[in-house]
Amino acid sequence: MSMTVATPLAIDLREVSKSFGDFFALRDLSLQVRPGECFGLLGPNGAGKSTTLRLLLGLTQPDVGQIHVLGLPVPGRALEVRARVGVVPQHDALDPDFTVVENLIVFARYFGERGAAALRDPAPLLEFAGLTHKRDARIGELSGGMRRRLSLARALVNDPELLLLDEPTTGLDPQARHLIWERLRRQLASGRTILLTTHFLEEAERLCDRVAIVDHGRCIALDRPQTLISTHVERHVIEISRPPQLADAPVPVARAGERIEQIGDLLYVYTNDAALADQWVRDSDGCRVLRRAGNLDDVFLKLTGRDLRD
Repeated sequence: MSMTVATPLAIDLREVSKSFGDFFALRDLSLQVRPGECFGLLGPNGAGKSTTLRLLLGLTQPDVGQIHVLGLPVPGRALEVRARVGVVPQHDALDPDFTVVENLIVFARYFGERGAAALRDPAPLLEFAGLTHKRDARIGELSGGMRRRLSLARALVNDPELLLLDEPTTGLDPQARHLIWERLRRQLASGRTILLTTHFLEEAERLCDRVAIVDHGRCIALDRPQTLISTHVERHVIEISRPPQLADAPVPVARAGERIEQIGDLLYVYTNDAALADQWVRDSDGCRVLRRAGNLDDVFLKLTGRDLRD
């Protein structure tokens, strides 16, 4: 009788807490990421996202709780984990003294046998990054999009099973962002697992199988993006920008089936009733009006609030 061996979770955090002095970065955080999925970790600044990534790599030790990455305990076997993981940090860590191809070759040397293929022939990684024509260029000659693509290619030199991406498209123009998304879809199609932190919630909607929203170190929501949207946000959203002469007008009283918020001179109306949405559009003559479907931004703002976080 054959026995089926269960594939371990790519990431398994169980009731992990981490504090820095009196500040709790994480409180009883539990997350499980399945092999082959793209998992989004979303939250305001200071919510605990960066601390989570450092814990997964064994760069920080938890106060309490258990962490396993690719079936290995962390921090106990963090060196083995880091050999099997690719990391794209929030800020590019490329060496400006090396050319594009040298950044790949030098980094591959750190990984021994796992980096041997990239060391022998970096051409596939250059092609993947769309930088074959920039092979011998210095880092200072690259655009922001090129540097991010090179950072992603460099994270692949050890043929990783798991990619940790910390805001991979911050600061990029739409063309560069879409190109990065296409490259990430390739990695998912090849069977790699991705953990993604991002402030672009459209990015999470497009790429992620599931997302967790964390705030003040706790997970406050976790599900597929569309499930979170349908659970927490109405189907129709009308954004109304009122002209200056109406800026001080009182906020309309919400009728049955409506939810209304005012942020500055913008009025947000949420409803599941298409007829009510139509009426708001008709009644907003003289205002700039945008009618759209509810999205992950709406979920995020409803659950974490609209106050700025520093």
